[in-house]
Amino acid sequence: MAQNIYDNPAFFEGYAQLPRSVQGLDGAPEWPTLKSMLPDLTGKTVIDLGCGYGWFCRSARELGAAQVTGVDISEKMLARAAELTADPAITYQRRDLEDVKLEDNSLDLVYSSLALHYLPELDTLFRHVQRALKPGGSLVFSMEHPIYTCASRQGWLTDDNGERFWGVNQYQQEGQRVSNWLADGVIKYHRTLGTTLNALIHAGLSLREVNEWGPTQAQIDAWPALAEEAERPMLVLIAAVKPQ
Repeated sequence: MAQNIYDNPAFFEGYAQLPRSVQGLDGAPEWPTLKSMLPDLTGKTVIDLGCGYGWFCRSARELGAAQVTGVDISEKMLARAAELTADPAITYQRRDLEDVKLEDNSLDLVYSSLALHYLPELDTLFRHVQRALKPGGSLVFSMEHPIYTCASRQGWLTDDNGERFWGVNQYQQEGQRVSNWLADGVIKYHRTLGTTLNALIHAGLSLREVNEWGPTQAQIDAWPALAEEAERPMLVLIAAVKPQ
């Protein structure tokens, strides 16, 4: 089971103060780029994996989606999503993305924002997604860029036997990373960009676009804290499609 850090009171309180929590998609500087990678949603069936407050679920409806499902492991996040949503075409479900069950050939878009780096492996999920997508359906997601998850710094690593040790993170050394962000003991998983892209290919999905996202100068001018993200990509945005 993936770590449910968002139900940690300290983490949830800290997360609630972030711009993307307060302002929604307007507070997510990568959103304009991610939005441009979406297919036409008119009349489509959509699922958001790791939906959080449900910002994308509501946006998908504004973009024309007929039915949207938001899935998250966190009770606190889903409770907040329900408070912000008054639309019978949007439903929320509490499920672990590690073993999420999706109906075959039922979805036009599978979307996920900043959730997949919490999962220890992606192969299983990508295979489920491929089967759940209708022919021509899309998977669009963002995750922390591996250059970011594996900056040269010390931290907790996991060896091939599952034993944790303290060492210097290396890009080629995939596995668990433990950080103290908003709360102590936040578990994420580092994998190379090649591992993620190959997992998509092996699942039977065709890559459509890969964007190693960085802020524009206009965004940095408006939000100076983003200057750091121009030094190296913090996020990678990926769009893939199930062949017709």
